[in-house]
Amino acid sequence: MSASIPSRREEFRELWKLALPIAIAQAGQSLMSFVDTAVVSRAGTEALAAVGLSTAVFFAISSFAMGLMMGVDPLVSQAFGAGNASRARALLWQGSYLAVIVGLVLAVPLMVVPRLLPYFGVEFAERSQFQDYLDWRAPSLPLMLLFINTRSYLQSAALTRPLVVATVVANVFNLGADILFVFGGEVLPEWCGPLRLIPAMGVKGSAIATLLCCILQWALVAWAVRQVPVPGGIPSVRPVRSDILQALRVGVPIGLHIAAEVGVFSLAGVLARWLGPESMSAHQIAISFGSLSFTVAVGIGNAGSVRVGWAVGSRNTPRARLSGLMAFVSGAGFMSLSALMFALFPRQLAELMGTPAEVMPLVVPLLMVCAVFQISDGIQGVGAGVLRGAGDTRFTFYANMVGHYGVGLPVALLLGFGLKLGVFGIWWGLCAGLTAVALALFWRFYRQSAGTFQPLEA
Repeated sequence: MSASIPSRREEFRELWKLALPIAIAQAGQSLMSFVDTAVVSRAGTEALAAVGLSTAVFFAISSFAMGLMMGVDPLVSQAFGAGNASRARALLWQGSYLAVIVGLVLAVPLMVVPRLLPYFGVEFAERSQFQDYLDWRAPSLPLMLLFINTRSYLQSAALTRPLVVATVVANVFNLGADILFVFGGEVLPEWCGPLRLIPAMGVKGSAIATLLCCILQWALVAWAVRQVPVPGGIPSVRPVRSDILQALRVGVPIGLHIAAEVGVFSLAGVLARWLGPESMSAHQIAISFGSLSFTVAVGIGNAGSVRVGWAVGSRNTPRARLSGLMAFVSGAGFMSLSALMFALFPRQLAELMGTPAEVMPLVVPLLMVCAVFQISDGIQGVGAGVLRGAGDTRFTFYANMVGHYGVGLPVALLLGFGLKLGVFGIWWGLCAGLTAVALALFWRFYRQSAGTFQPLEA
């Protein structure tokens, strides 16, 4: 956090020292949905389609809230960069109040929307399972937001080990609980006792497992906050209206940008469902792999956000530029390896997920399309992070709206339905949108970092 500018090698090493545990923690969030999909896929195509649609709706609604909580990111990292640990701790508390309020408000539509569908003439075979999943997944939203807020504080304090521990413990728990609640405990050995009485709950069981996992994960990182020293004493924990409003001002554009991005992928899932449950299932499996690799890019972007925020907080724009550019290089490099894996082993990856036979012919080509847009996906994921660290959040929203809805969605509709390419055409549209956003965000950071960044609380 000094005024000096490290070499590229030093910056690369320091970035990855921070990025690796953050990426693991970020991937852990997606791994929950990945495991849900992998376990439920063995319960049949209808159950898999229900989880796919439920997950799409959950993230379409919750994505805004998750992005909004990231408004605390640059405030906290710039506070640490300025050497003000007390201010950073105060922002943690204000972010926690915001997380609870937003989480409870948005949990309501998650439970209400499925019940309103019949009144609008919307009925489909998986609706009851769709409703069950969201009823039990909705209460996890405030917990997820509290985790995101606490994660922002710990990563800005460079205390990343608890993030890895919480992620590993929670995901191991999630895997066991998923299998137990989805298929029931009757197959367990006698020594498991009361666990053998748990009935098979199918899709609902998967949501319950994820809810319990979110409780455990947040509890672990909340306990770790005590390890961060606060010279001068702990600040007041009372709600401060001005701080919450400042976090909202920074966070609303981030929430809108993430809602726009997740929204177009969720819309792609809905479009795929119109083509049939097989197309929806193929979309869900492919998007699970794509989301898992993308979380590593987002982890790199989060690390870049922290390092850019530190530099901006200490008023060192050249260092912020170097940190951001090295994050771009790292994100593109990792996603190139991911693209290679998707291109070389699509069938093996599909089999790993337990893909039903009738879905396999659709999944393999989708994974090939996924390989094509990996680099663009990585660049735009990193770009959002480094711009966030600099406090520049509005442009990212505009870029996502134009890229995804001005470019990607029209291409998806044209190819998928106009030219009758089905779910493959929808995914090529997603590819076009991601590429447009990636180019815009890289241009923005390269141009802005050539000038002077100003701290948000200057």
